[in-house]
Amino acid sequence: MNNMEIEVKKVILPIAGLGTRFLPLSKIIAKEVWPLVDKPIIQKLVEEARDSGIKQIVFVTNAKKSGILDYFKADLSLKKILQQRKKQDILQELETLENLDKEMSFSSVIQAKQLGDGHAVLQALSKVKKEPVGVLFGDDIVDSKTPCLEQLTNIYKTCQKPVIALCRLPKERLSAYGVVKVEKIANRVYKIKKIVEKPAPGEEPSDLAIVGKYILTPDVFDYLKNAKPNTKGEIILAETFDKMLEAGKTIYGYEFEGKWLECGTKLEWLKTHLYFSLKDDRFKEDLKSFIKENNLL
Repeated sequence: MNNMEIEVKKVILPIAGLGTRFLPLSKIIAKEVWPLVDKPIIQKLVEEARDSGIKQIVFVTNAKKSGILDYFKADLSLKKILQQRKKQDILQELETLENLDKEMSFSSVIQAKQLGDGHAVLQALSKVKKEPVGVLFGDDIVDSKTPCLEQLTNIYKTCQKPVIALCRLPKERLSAYGVVKVEKIANRVYKIKKIVEKPAPGEEPSDLAIVGKYILTPDVFDYLKNAKPNTKGEIILAETFDKMLEAGKTIYGYEFEGKWLECGTKLEWLKTHLYFSLKDDRFKEDLKSFIKENNLL
């Protein structure tokens, strides 16, 4: 297999979920466009893909969210108004956003019914065909010097097998996540032996939790196509990985370098929004002063 064949060029962004944890606001504002400082979550993910060398994004969306892709397109009438009003700083921000549309190719597929994360990923099969592909879920943001996806693709280049992002967590938090049983094979690199979803206290196979960032190979899609829905009627990616492991397939995990931040609940999103806001050079000093003056801590 030559370098061209093993290069990851595409990323799947599943955004078809209903955002029930964010109701009632998510009735009118999709969770994926909630802001982290002044960028929506979805832009953070697209920039992570771009900074990892990805050229094509496949959005798995639903009929109501199809307009999200318009966010990345140029709005000529708006630009004309801003030019007339000499809003050069805002124009520059818009151009930075539009450059994403110029640098990358965007396409979308529809997930008509929300039948699990594995089912969502499977909907993109026609776009990725027999290629390795990255997957980035909107609940997970990683703040790191080297983009998390790039870290995963670097591991893939060596092993040419599926790669799952992992993060070490305190024991008391593991019961809320998928946790892996592993065999360490190199620094931060593990061969995954089993995946345990939301283990009961004392039954954790390790302290390494799965983060929603992956490199998938074509055989993962073969298993997804043949996967039977679970008792909830869903096809789940972690369950599919477990089936592959039972069949003797090799899957790697990588404990990425960086800070894992979540957006899966209102509280997690608030924490992540605050984290990036207090790191932003434009706002951090004023925000710190505001917090101090109002005795908020």
